Amino acid sequence: MYAVFASGGKQFKVQEQDVVTMERVAGDAGAKVTFTEVLAIGEGADLKLGTPFVEGAKVEGEIVEQFRGAKLIAFKMKRRKGYRRRKGHRQELTKVKITSIA
Repeated sequence: MYAVFASGGKQFKVQEQDVVTMERVAGDAGAKVTFTEVLAIGEGADLKLGTPFVEGAKVEGEIVEQFRGAKLIAFKMKRRKGYRRRKGHRQELTKVKITSIA
């Protein structure tokens, strides 16, 4: 069985026991989380699509860890003018282990 759900502006296709890295989800490691914005649920050839969400469906998971992603550098400059700006950013991410799809 698999499910497609939305979280943090992105969509994820998951099965039970998958570990997914996504935008930060509030909670500490070990906390349970529930995603109710389930777009589709499928098992074999059977597929149930939502309009926009599947009614009564949910994906449950457990937070494995909270961490920060790799540093991204934004650099802009204007040639021959001595204008240079450098900004760094590290996105806050969460690893979630999917425990059940209902």
